[in-house]
Amino acid sequence: MSHGHHGGQGGHGHPGGGQGGHGGGGGDGGAVRYGFVKCKVLGSHMKSSFNRRTHETQYHLHATLQLGSSRNSENWDSAINVGTDDSDDLLRYKFAFDFHHPIVESFSAAEYGFTDLSDRLELPALDFLRSDILKETGPWRDTGVMDGSLDVAPVDRLKPLLDKAHSQSLDVYIFGREYNTNDGIHDVHMNQGSTGSFVNTGPGDRGDHNRVWEDGAVFVDLGGGRWAAYFTAFTKQMVPTDKLGNPVSNAHGIDDSDDGSLIRA
Repeated sequence: MSHGHHGGQGGHGHPGGGQGGHGGGGGDGGAVRYGFVKCKVLGSHMKSSFNRRTHETQYHLHATLQLGSSRNSENWDSAINVGTDDSDDLLRYKFAFDFHHPIVESFSAAEYGFTDLSDRLELPALDFLRSDILKETGPWRDTGVMDGSLDVAPVDRLKPLLDKAHSQSLDVYIFGREYNTNDGIHDVHMNQGSTGSFVNTGPGDRGDHNRVWEDGAVFVDLGGGRWAAYFTAFTKQMVPTDKLGNPVSNAHGIDDSDDGSLIRA
């Protein structure tokens, strides 16, 4: 979804679709698969993409993912949102370096590769509003205006985390939507609450639009029962959302009080 605003493979915003949006690589024409990739990280680098519709540059850490235990296993790309150069459309993020939740048991039991969670309305699919996945993960923080630097939040902590995963061969789990080329994952951010052309049009809508239980995140198994987690949303994404993932009439930007607020809704 590109957050717009979800966006394309690597992007954050719906506007624009395509590689580099905030959202989904599936585009509006076909079904978009949601789930997570269990993998090893082979390296990461910063990449930017300019959205002609919104005139903003969106920044992502692209990590090369190894989907198996052998050197001959398939490699994927991933586009993890880290911010924009638009002060009106900043990224909101959480880092939890002491993440603890029963969900990690299902992570560890998963096979390497992509696990399809499309249309799954419960954990391990992620929904920041309808589950307790964000419990005890600390407050939401806003990025500054980005310029591609590696020494600003959240890049200054996410890239070292991915580098550590590479050097120590740690297991990494990335939630989001599959590229329409079936060789990567993006929309690694909240995938509900966008407006305009990214509104979900009905129960059968499997395009790159708002949906509940399709939020993105990154989890790293640090070993010894220790986990790190990274969660993001955009300041233009509005909550609470309805059952389709579209913002309700009195919606507002996500804040700490919204975490898990729709568990019984």
